[in-house]
Amino acid sequence: MRKFLFVLLLLIATINAFAQSNQVTVVGKVVEKDTNEPIIQATVQLLSPKDSSMINGNVTDANGNFAVHAKPGKYILKVSYVGYLSQFKQYTFSKNRPQVSAGTIPLSADAIMLKEAIVTAEAPMVSVSKDTMMYSSSAYRTPQGAMLEELVKKLPGAEVSDDGTVKINGKEVKKIMVDGKEFFGGDVSTGLKNLPVDMVDRVKAYDKKSDLARITGIDDGEEETVLDLTVKKGMNQGFFGNADLSVGTKDRYSGRMMMNYFKDRTQFSVIGSANNTNDQGFSGGGPRWFSPNGLNARKMLGANFATETEKLDMGGSIRYNYSDQDLIGRGYSERFLQAGSSYANTNSLYRAKTNSINFDYRLEWKPDSMTNIIFRPNFSYRSSKTNSESQSATFDSDPFDIIANPNDYLNLDDLDSNEPLKSIRVNSSNNRSHQKSGSTSVNATLQVNRKLNNKGRNITFRGRFGYTDTENDSYTDALTRYYQFDYNPDSTNIRRRYINTPVNNYTYSGRLTYSEPIAKGLFLQFSYELSYRHNTSVRSTYDLDNFGWRLDDRLPENYKDGFDPSLSKDATYDYVNHDIQAGFRLIRKKYQLDAGISVQPQNTKLSYTRGTYSTDTVRNVFNFAPNMRFRYKFSNLSQLEVMYRGRSSQPGMENLLPITNDSNPLNITMGNPGLKPSFTHTMRVFYNTYNPEKQRGIITHLMFNATQNAISNSTMYNESTGGRITQPTNINGNWNAFGMFGFNSALKNKKFNINSFSRANYMNNVAYLYNNATKTDDRNKTTNLTLAENLNGTYRNNWFEFSLNGALEYNWERSALRPQNNQEPYTYSYGASTNISLPWDMTISTNLTNQCRRGYSDSSMNRNELIWNTQIAQSFFKGAATLSFEMYDILHNQSTISRTLTAELRNVNEYNSINSYCMVHFIYKFSLFGSKEARNRFERMGPGGLGGRRGPGGGRPNGPPLGGFGGRRTF
Repeated sequence: MRKFLFVLLLLIATINAFAQSNQVTVVGKVVEKDTNEPIIQATVQLLSPKDSSMINGNVTDANGNFAVHAKPGKYILKVSYVGYLSQFKQYTFSKNRPQVSAGTIPLSADAIMLKEAIVTAEAPMVSVSKDTMMYSSSAYRTPQGAMLEELVKKLPGAEVSDDGTVKINGKEVKKIMVDGKEFFGGDVSTGLKNLPVDMVDRVKAYDKKSDLARITGIDDGEEETVLDLTVKKGMNQGFFGNADLSVGTKDRYSGRMMMNYFKDRTQFSVIGSANNTNDQGFSGGGPRWFSPNGLNARKMLGANFATETEKLDMGGSIRYNYSDQDLIGRGYSERFLQAGSSYANTNSLYRAKTNSINFDYRLEWKPDSMTNIIFRPNFSYRSSKTNSESQSATFDSDPFDIIANPNDYLNLDDLDSNEPLKSIRVNSSNNRSHQKSGSTSVNATLQVNRKLNNKGRNITFRGRFGYTDTENDSYTDALTRYYQFDYNPDSTNIRRRYINTPVNNYTYSGRLTYSEPIAKGLFLQFSYELSYRHNTSVRSTYDLDNFGWRLDDRLPENYKDGFDPSLSKDATYDYVNHDIQAGFRLIRKKYQLDAGISVQPQNTKLSYTRGTYSTDTVRNVFNFAPNMRFRYKFSNLSQLEVMYRGRSSQPGMENLLPITNDSNPLNITMGNPGLKPSFTHTMRVFYNTYNPEKQRGIITHLMFNATQNAISNSTMYNESTGGRITQPTNINGNWNAFGMFGFNSALKNKKFNINSFSRANYMNNVAYLYNNATKTDDRNKTTNLTLAENLNGTYRNNWFEFSLNGALEYNWERSALRPQNNQEPYTYSYGASTNISLPWDMTISTNLTNQCRRGYSDSSMNRNELIWNTQIAQSFFKGAATLSFEMYDILHNQSTISRTLTAELRNVNEYNSINSYCMVHFIYKFSLFGSKEARNRFERMGPGGLGGRRGPGGGRPNGPPLGGFGGRRTF
């Protein structure tokens, strides 16, 4: 087998070398002459000197680089781009020189074109260069004063949830960067809420490799999908910023400030904000269902810096965040049982105030051409205070069959013998609690890489340290009454407790990595990591019922006399993990293959005490994780990627202990010593292509995920109390498959463009339902097929933009044991949005969307919601100031209902929110640039400099247009 693999690799290398020997490659870089910044998607052609016919061609990538291949001979190299003067160079290629460098080719702006009042060129919605998706901000019109979130919502293939989670083509975005540098540690929410669209020229989406993979070339599986923002030209040579103050009806307010100093390779930003609008900006249209966040007031203040020299690259940030969440909820759920169902209704109040401070720093030092040192420390502190209150009840049949408002009969203090739900009531509970918590975390990573030669041999050391100290104080005052005990029809359980939970965690790890070239483009890679973690977790529970204590009282002086050892624990963990990896990397002009395997011997020691139970136990496990990644590049604009990863994970040690936790009589948990480790298979296929001539892009993403020995819960339901006893157990059969297809294209008339985003998801969920008759678990399987389509069409000219959008999502839900719960719900929406630029510096933006739900067994879910938002903005002082009036949910139709479905239960909740209100904004933008050249360049972006009235092209682009589709751009 080894001989076969060696011969195969040798054959591939030989064929590749033979192919390369018959052609010559010319490489180079195209930049803009004035700023020396790279030009993306510039056209590079090799022409015949006889008749100027094209022999071969390509376009520049995200860094302005290009590579064009041809047979030996004489050629004319032509480099061109719209709005710039073309460059021509003559070359004679010899087979003795397989690679020729054209160096850096500067393109000068076409002075004739700049003198015209308006010269338009196509600004692409989407463009592709290798593995980078690029979106031109000028192809998307956003309302005045919009933040980055509003632009991202419009990007084809982008999904933005109300909790701030962003997905691009099905992959979650983990970091926000500005000109290739992390912005506030890459925090996505901070970037989305505080970066104004007016400063963004392009948005690039790509998978950023970890520091180790970037430096060594070894694929460690830690890559992250990032959004990298390119700042508009002229804005990196001085001060610029904006301030946005607003007040609204229903006591809404919002304030935001940002100041920046950008000078060449140095960035410094200060941001601050305060609002009680759930960070909601003016929506650009399209479907948006409510997310259960309640009412939120947030404040934030932070500073970020980044600077770079030839040998040193460093940056960091510090930020303070405050949030005040006020949530009022009403919900009901149906828990599936083998025979019938159990129903529960809940009213809840929740108030949480949180303060946090975060600091991060990054330093990359290159003392010489062979050495690279990266140091990343960070610090965080978080404190919170939470108060909650709830009334809940469990019923043995659906309470909605008896009365229309069962949630009005949940408070124990209000119930009497005549209440209408008494015949089906199993239990009722009143719960009040208060929590205080504080957490301090310090982490640091040091990576040192040394190249041993210029052929790929290198060695790397990476050390990590982490420390976390957390303490939580919890106070509970709860009353539960049971109604179906044979021996006592009115049994009552009272729980008044104080629980103190300190947790300390130390982590140390060291990793040594080595890469050895064994042939041209073929590398063997090895790494070994040793990590140690020490964790102590203590829970001290004090029963305060005998002290006459209530939640609003101070702790009794002798509260420690109420210590309950049966509900307290003391656990100490020591983890020692080894990670041994071996693999190879094969790099060729058209493709790249990374493959390897990781073996992970692990040793865990646990010292555990709870009540009379005490144990010292040791667990030794052996995990392995294969991985493979294959990339095939059809061209710089088209590529295919196939990835497989396997991951093994162990259950928590406490889940393996034969102990029972009955601190909550309605939710008792038990350990399971027989739990096995689970293993997850993940496979992904990604393909994208782009045709600049037709301004058409296609994206396809397929993913499959399956877990062996997944950890589920076996749930025993007590019909007398309405309580549950859950025990973790292994189960097989959980898997899901996901697929998406994105299509973007301009029509023949470039003022029209369309984009389509289709996705399909099939989930196979398995769980155990407890059979009270046989006293055993029955396996239940639920399947959910989701088919969805989003379609958008846009017309745009110099002053008017109009979009039509439609969305459809169909769900096919099936339950093996409970077919009566099968349903086929679907949602659809359709609407329109428009942006109008009037000649007196006034803009009007509005969107109208009808959102419809159908097919739900819960009648409250089947409804139409016609949502209408609008904004009128007037600019003053040459665009430096803007006054806008915004109205949200003008028709008062947006609901606050959310729904979830699993193999075990169906859950519906409704929360408080203020969706319909008006706001008046005053926005002021300022700029101060150092050189006359920078000021002149910036003024060409539009009246008022930064974010002046977004005219036909939304400002001068960062380099020429990308050759994509959608919208128009002016120079």
